[in-house]
Amino acid sequence: MLRFVLAATGGVLLASLLSGCPAMVVGGVAQTAAVAHDRRTTGTYIEDQEIEIRAFRLLQDNPAIKDRSNISTTSYNLSVLLTGQAADAQTSARFAELVAKLPRVKRVHNEVVVSAETNIADDSNDSYITSKVKLALFDVKVKGFDPTRVKVVTSQGVVYLMGLLTTAETDAVVENVRRISGVKRVVKVIETVSPSDLPAEPPPRDEPAAESSG
Repeated sequence: MLRFVLAATGGVLLASLLSGCPAMVVGGVAQTAAVAHDRRTTGTYIEDQEIEIRAFRLLQDNPAIKDRSNISTTSYNLSVLLTGQAADAQTSARFAELVAKLPRVKRVHNEVVVSAETNIADDSNDSYITSKVKLALFDVKVKGFDPTRVKVVTSQGVVYLMGLLTTAETDAVVENVRRISGVKRVVKVIETVSPSDLPAEPPPRDEPAAESSG
C-alpha cells in the first residue's frame, strides 16, 4: 500500500511536469517543503496520510456508521483525531474502535459530538476560523517557532490543535488562539517534546556579499 501511494504520487507529479500543469507542480513542491519543516519523520508523515485514507475507506465500507454520521479523520504522528457529528454515541464509539485497529495507529481521540449534521454555513464558518488561526500562529513569540508545525482542525467553532511542540510553544499557541473571535473552545491534541530532544535548528544562511563595482 505504501509503495502504491508513493508510486501514485510520483506518477502524478511526473505527469504534471510533462504536461506543464503549474498547479500540480506547485502542490508537489509545497508538500515537499511541508515535510522538510515537519518534526515528524518522512515515514511517519506518509503513514499519517495512509491512516486517513484507510479510515475514509473504513467509513465507506460501513454504511451503518456512514449513514448515521458525518465524521472527519485527522492523523498526526500516528494519533488519530475524530471530529464531526453522529446520530448517537454508539455510532461514533464503534467507528473509533474500528479506527483504533488500523495498522500503526497509536491512539484515537474521539471528539465526535451527538448532534445533527452541520450545514454549508457551519462548514464555511469553520473554514474561516481555521484560516484565522493559521494566520494568528505567525504572531506566536517563541524563539524558533514554526507555525506550519501546528495542525489546525475546526469543528462547530471548536479548534483542535495537533503537533509535536515544546511546553513553551504549546502555551503560547493556545494563548494566541483562544483570543480569536469565533473560537468557542481550544482543545489540545498535542504531544509535548523536550527542547533537548529536538535537532538543532540550522543557522541562518549568510547573505552573499555584494560585489563592488568599478
